Amino acid sequence: MLPVLVASSKGEVPIRAVVEQLADQLGLSPEERSELLPSGKQTVFSNRVHWAKTYLAQAGLIENTRRGHFALTPRGEQTLASHPAHIDNAFLSQFDEFKQFKERARVSQSNPDVQAEREEKILHNQTETPDEIMRRAHKQINAALAQELLDRVRAAAPEFFERLIVNLLISMGYGGSRADKAGRTLGRSGDDGVDGVIDQDALGLDRVYIQAKRYAAGNNIGSGAIRDFFGSLDRHKASKGLFVTTSTFSPSAKETAEFLSKRIVLIDGDQLTALMVQQNIGCRIEDTLDIKKIDEEFFEP
Repeated sequence: MLPVLVASSKGEVPIRAVVEQLADQLGLSPEERSELLPSGKQTVFSNRVHWAKTYLAQAGLIENTRRGHFALTPRGEQTLASHPAHIDNAFLSQFDEFKQFKERARVSQSNPDVQAEREEKILHNQTETPDEIMRRAHKQINAALAQELLDRVRAAAPEFFERLIVNLLISMGYGGSRADKAGRTLGRSGDDGVDGVIDQDALGLDRVYIQAKRYAAGNNIGSGAIRDFFGSLDRHKASKGLFVTTSTFSPSAKETAEFLSKRIVLIDGDQLTALMVQQNIGCRIEDTLDIKKIDEEFFEP
């Protein structure tokens, strides 16, 4: 926050120029400058500069002058004149306006005393922007969901696991729609080492064969299982296959799949649950939060 405040000490400045100026001042690499938020709509560094500007404005140290521009206030001038070593949330909490801003952002809970104590710690120690906190929390929620999905899949019957893989691939767009019957499991008997198949075209001229191993954690897939699957593909005159497991693949298994003459894609438990969450297979959207920002054009004269 201090570099952003200093940048406004020479009069009105555009936020875009401040982003570039601070990137140069901090010696950011091209990769650091271009790193995007998960949304892909803004760089991480620009996002942090914008939030620094927001916090400084809420504390009354700067003011928004016109679209995309801001300037130092008399309070901001006094703050710079005191030569602060750094500015963070704890520093800004000396200003009533900033404390009121934080108070408005609080979420009421059944125990207001506990909530107030927790948020007081956040107020003084927070170094992440609200965007970063939100996305980190989102990752934690998805990680817990993925682990629960994996536990449920491991506890299910083998036939369920095979159907799950076929349904997941169809949901991802492989082989058309369920109405086309493009994907199917092959059952427990006479599958010849293959658990499912996806027809990539209406006539079944291009097929993806599936091997599904529902293993517990620690029971990893070795190179022998990959070679066996390769043999099954050869007997089916197939050129590509998908090997899915709820465990992981050993380094030798990955190396074997890489150098065989047929294309074999390996999907381990972590990748499987990530795809399930992405495609809403075995889970559903519980709630949606809309993140909104100021419409600058609305306020233009």
